[in-house]
Amino acid sequence: MAHLGSRRGRALALPVGLALTASLGFLAPGAASAAELSDAPATVAAFSGPKLSYVVNIEGGRWTAASVRKAIAAAGGEVVISYDQIGVIVVHSQNPEFAKTIRQADGVVSAGSTRTAPLSAQSDDSVDEGAQALTPAEAKAAAAAAADGQDPLEPLQWDMPAIKADKAHAKTLGSSKVTVGIIDTGVDDTHPDLAPNFDAAASANCVSGKPDTTPGSWRPMKGESDHGTHVAGTIGAAKNGIGITGVAPGVKLAGIKVSTPDGFFYTEAVVCGFVWAAEHGVDVTNNSYYTDPWMFACKNDEDQKALIEAVTRATRYAEKKGTVNVAAAGNSKFDLAADTITDTTSPNDTTAVTRDVDPTECFDYPSMLPGVVTVSATGAKNLKSSYSNYGLGVIDVAAPGGDRTEYQTPDAPAVNGRILSTTVDGGYNYKAGTSMASPHAAGVLALLKSTHPNASPAALKALLYAQADDLACTNPYDIEGDGKIDAVCEGGKNKNGFYGAGLIDALAAVK
Repeated sequence: MAHLGSRRGRALALPVGLALTASLGFLAPGAASAAELSDAPATVAAFSGPKLSYVVNIEGGRWTAASVRKAIAAAGGEVVISYDQIGVIVVHSQNPEFAKTIRQADGVVSAGSTRTAPLSAQSDDSVDEGAQALTPAEAKAAAAAAADGQDPLEPLQWDMPAIKADKAHAKTLGSSKVTVGIIDTGVDDTHPDLAPNFDAAASANCVSGKPDTTPGSWRPMKGESDHGTHVAGTIGAAKNGIGITGVAPGVKLAGIKVSTPDGFFYTEAVVCGFVWAAEHGVDVTNNSYYTDPWMFACKNDEDQKALIEAVTRATRYAEKKGTVNVAAAGNSKFDLAADTITDTTSPNDTTAVTRDVDPTECFDYPSMLPGVVTVSATGAKNLKSSYSNYGLGVIDVAAPGGDRTEYQTPDAPAVNGRILSTTVDGGYNYKAGTSMASPHAAGVLALLKSTHPNASPAALKALLYAQADDLACTNPYDIEGDGKIDAVCEGGKNKNGFYGAGLIDALAAVK
């Protein structure tokens, strides 16, 4: 899966030109949720190699974790945090043989480096999402066209009537007892469309792998991506007479920042994000990214195997705690059900190599993990977006992610085929990508949770799929209109590779 739109492409949003780039039960009852640094052994063996970050996955519970932490110190590792509840320990080490050494320790199931670039090599340069700004003329025209009860920019949001969210809002805006966690680049909670619904108590900065709850730590810093802020607006921008309206404008929003300043979503941060959500009342998480530095992490590689295992444990733990996890399918036009996929972008934090990967053994995670709702993107004409990944048996549902206006032109008064949402410093802009599709599905799940407050994650997912509007395969699919087939859809009307169970339905969710 490709993160499209960032400088190196971590976040799953497409820039204006839609150019394709690379990467946008182990704790005993009553035991503490995570072991802090003070629990680690005081003496760490000294090594002088490049400093890397690792995850160490263990089995056996808290006592095993204590034993493994001693082995970690002996191997030259420093524990950042130990998530004993899922058996994952985050470690820094300058021992080039650390992973190989610690894999031999009793109780260790797998271990691997979360990156190929040293920790000290990460820069603080800015990320350019390639968004298209909302013009003053568009804003003025939209406000003039707004009907009674609409927010001023709502006429430009073709995506909301596409999933019947406008009709759903006539019945309910969603419950303030429901919280959606945006695991992303950070959320600017000072935005006037987001501030009324923001839940600071459920927000944190997880970039280091250990949660930081310093007030405002969940916000993108100056020069960082507005991706998470855009996603947040689609999910739950307040219906308050200002700007836009989200899919579920009455629910709470939490910002869980997992992206480094230069846009990398590393495993330790993603694990922290899911565990944080699980333990802070988050009902739905949105994940519009893939976990760096591997577009597809493969089980036949010892390091990559450990990364998949760590995030799988975290997502399963979150679901066990009552959280539904939603993820973007990716923007590389890949058939995720193909026998082989060629990945030319991994690892994306050092030097990429070309690999042919088997998607049954190599995963875009968290999107392709068991239990995670995988969302493909549609445009203003309800066709698969030109960039969207697809695949029979992989895609669960489809949702508006936008497309080039010339490919799928919205009906007036909307003027842009991309998705309009919130950006930093109180503004609004357009983006396109499966990054924009996933939050629509997260918003509908928040409405479902509002309607069915006692429903389990499995029940909510079943409702989402059953209520989706069937979309038959689009064949032949020539989205560019040049006479060439751009993708082949497999499956029937009720379940296929382009749209999964169909286009999500917000109105059905509130009935």
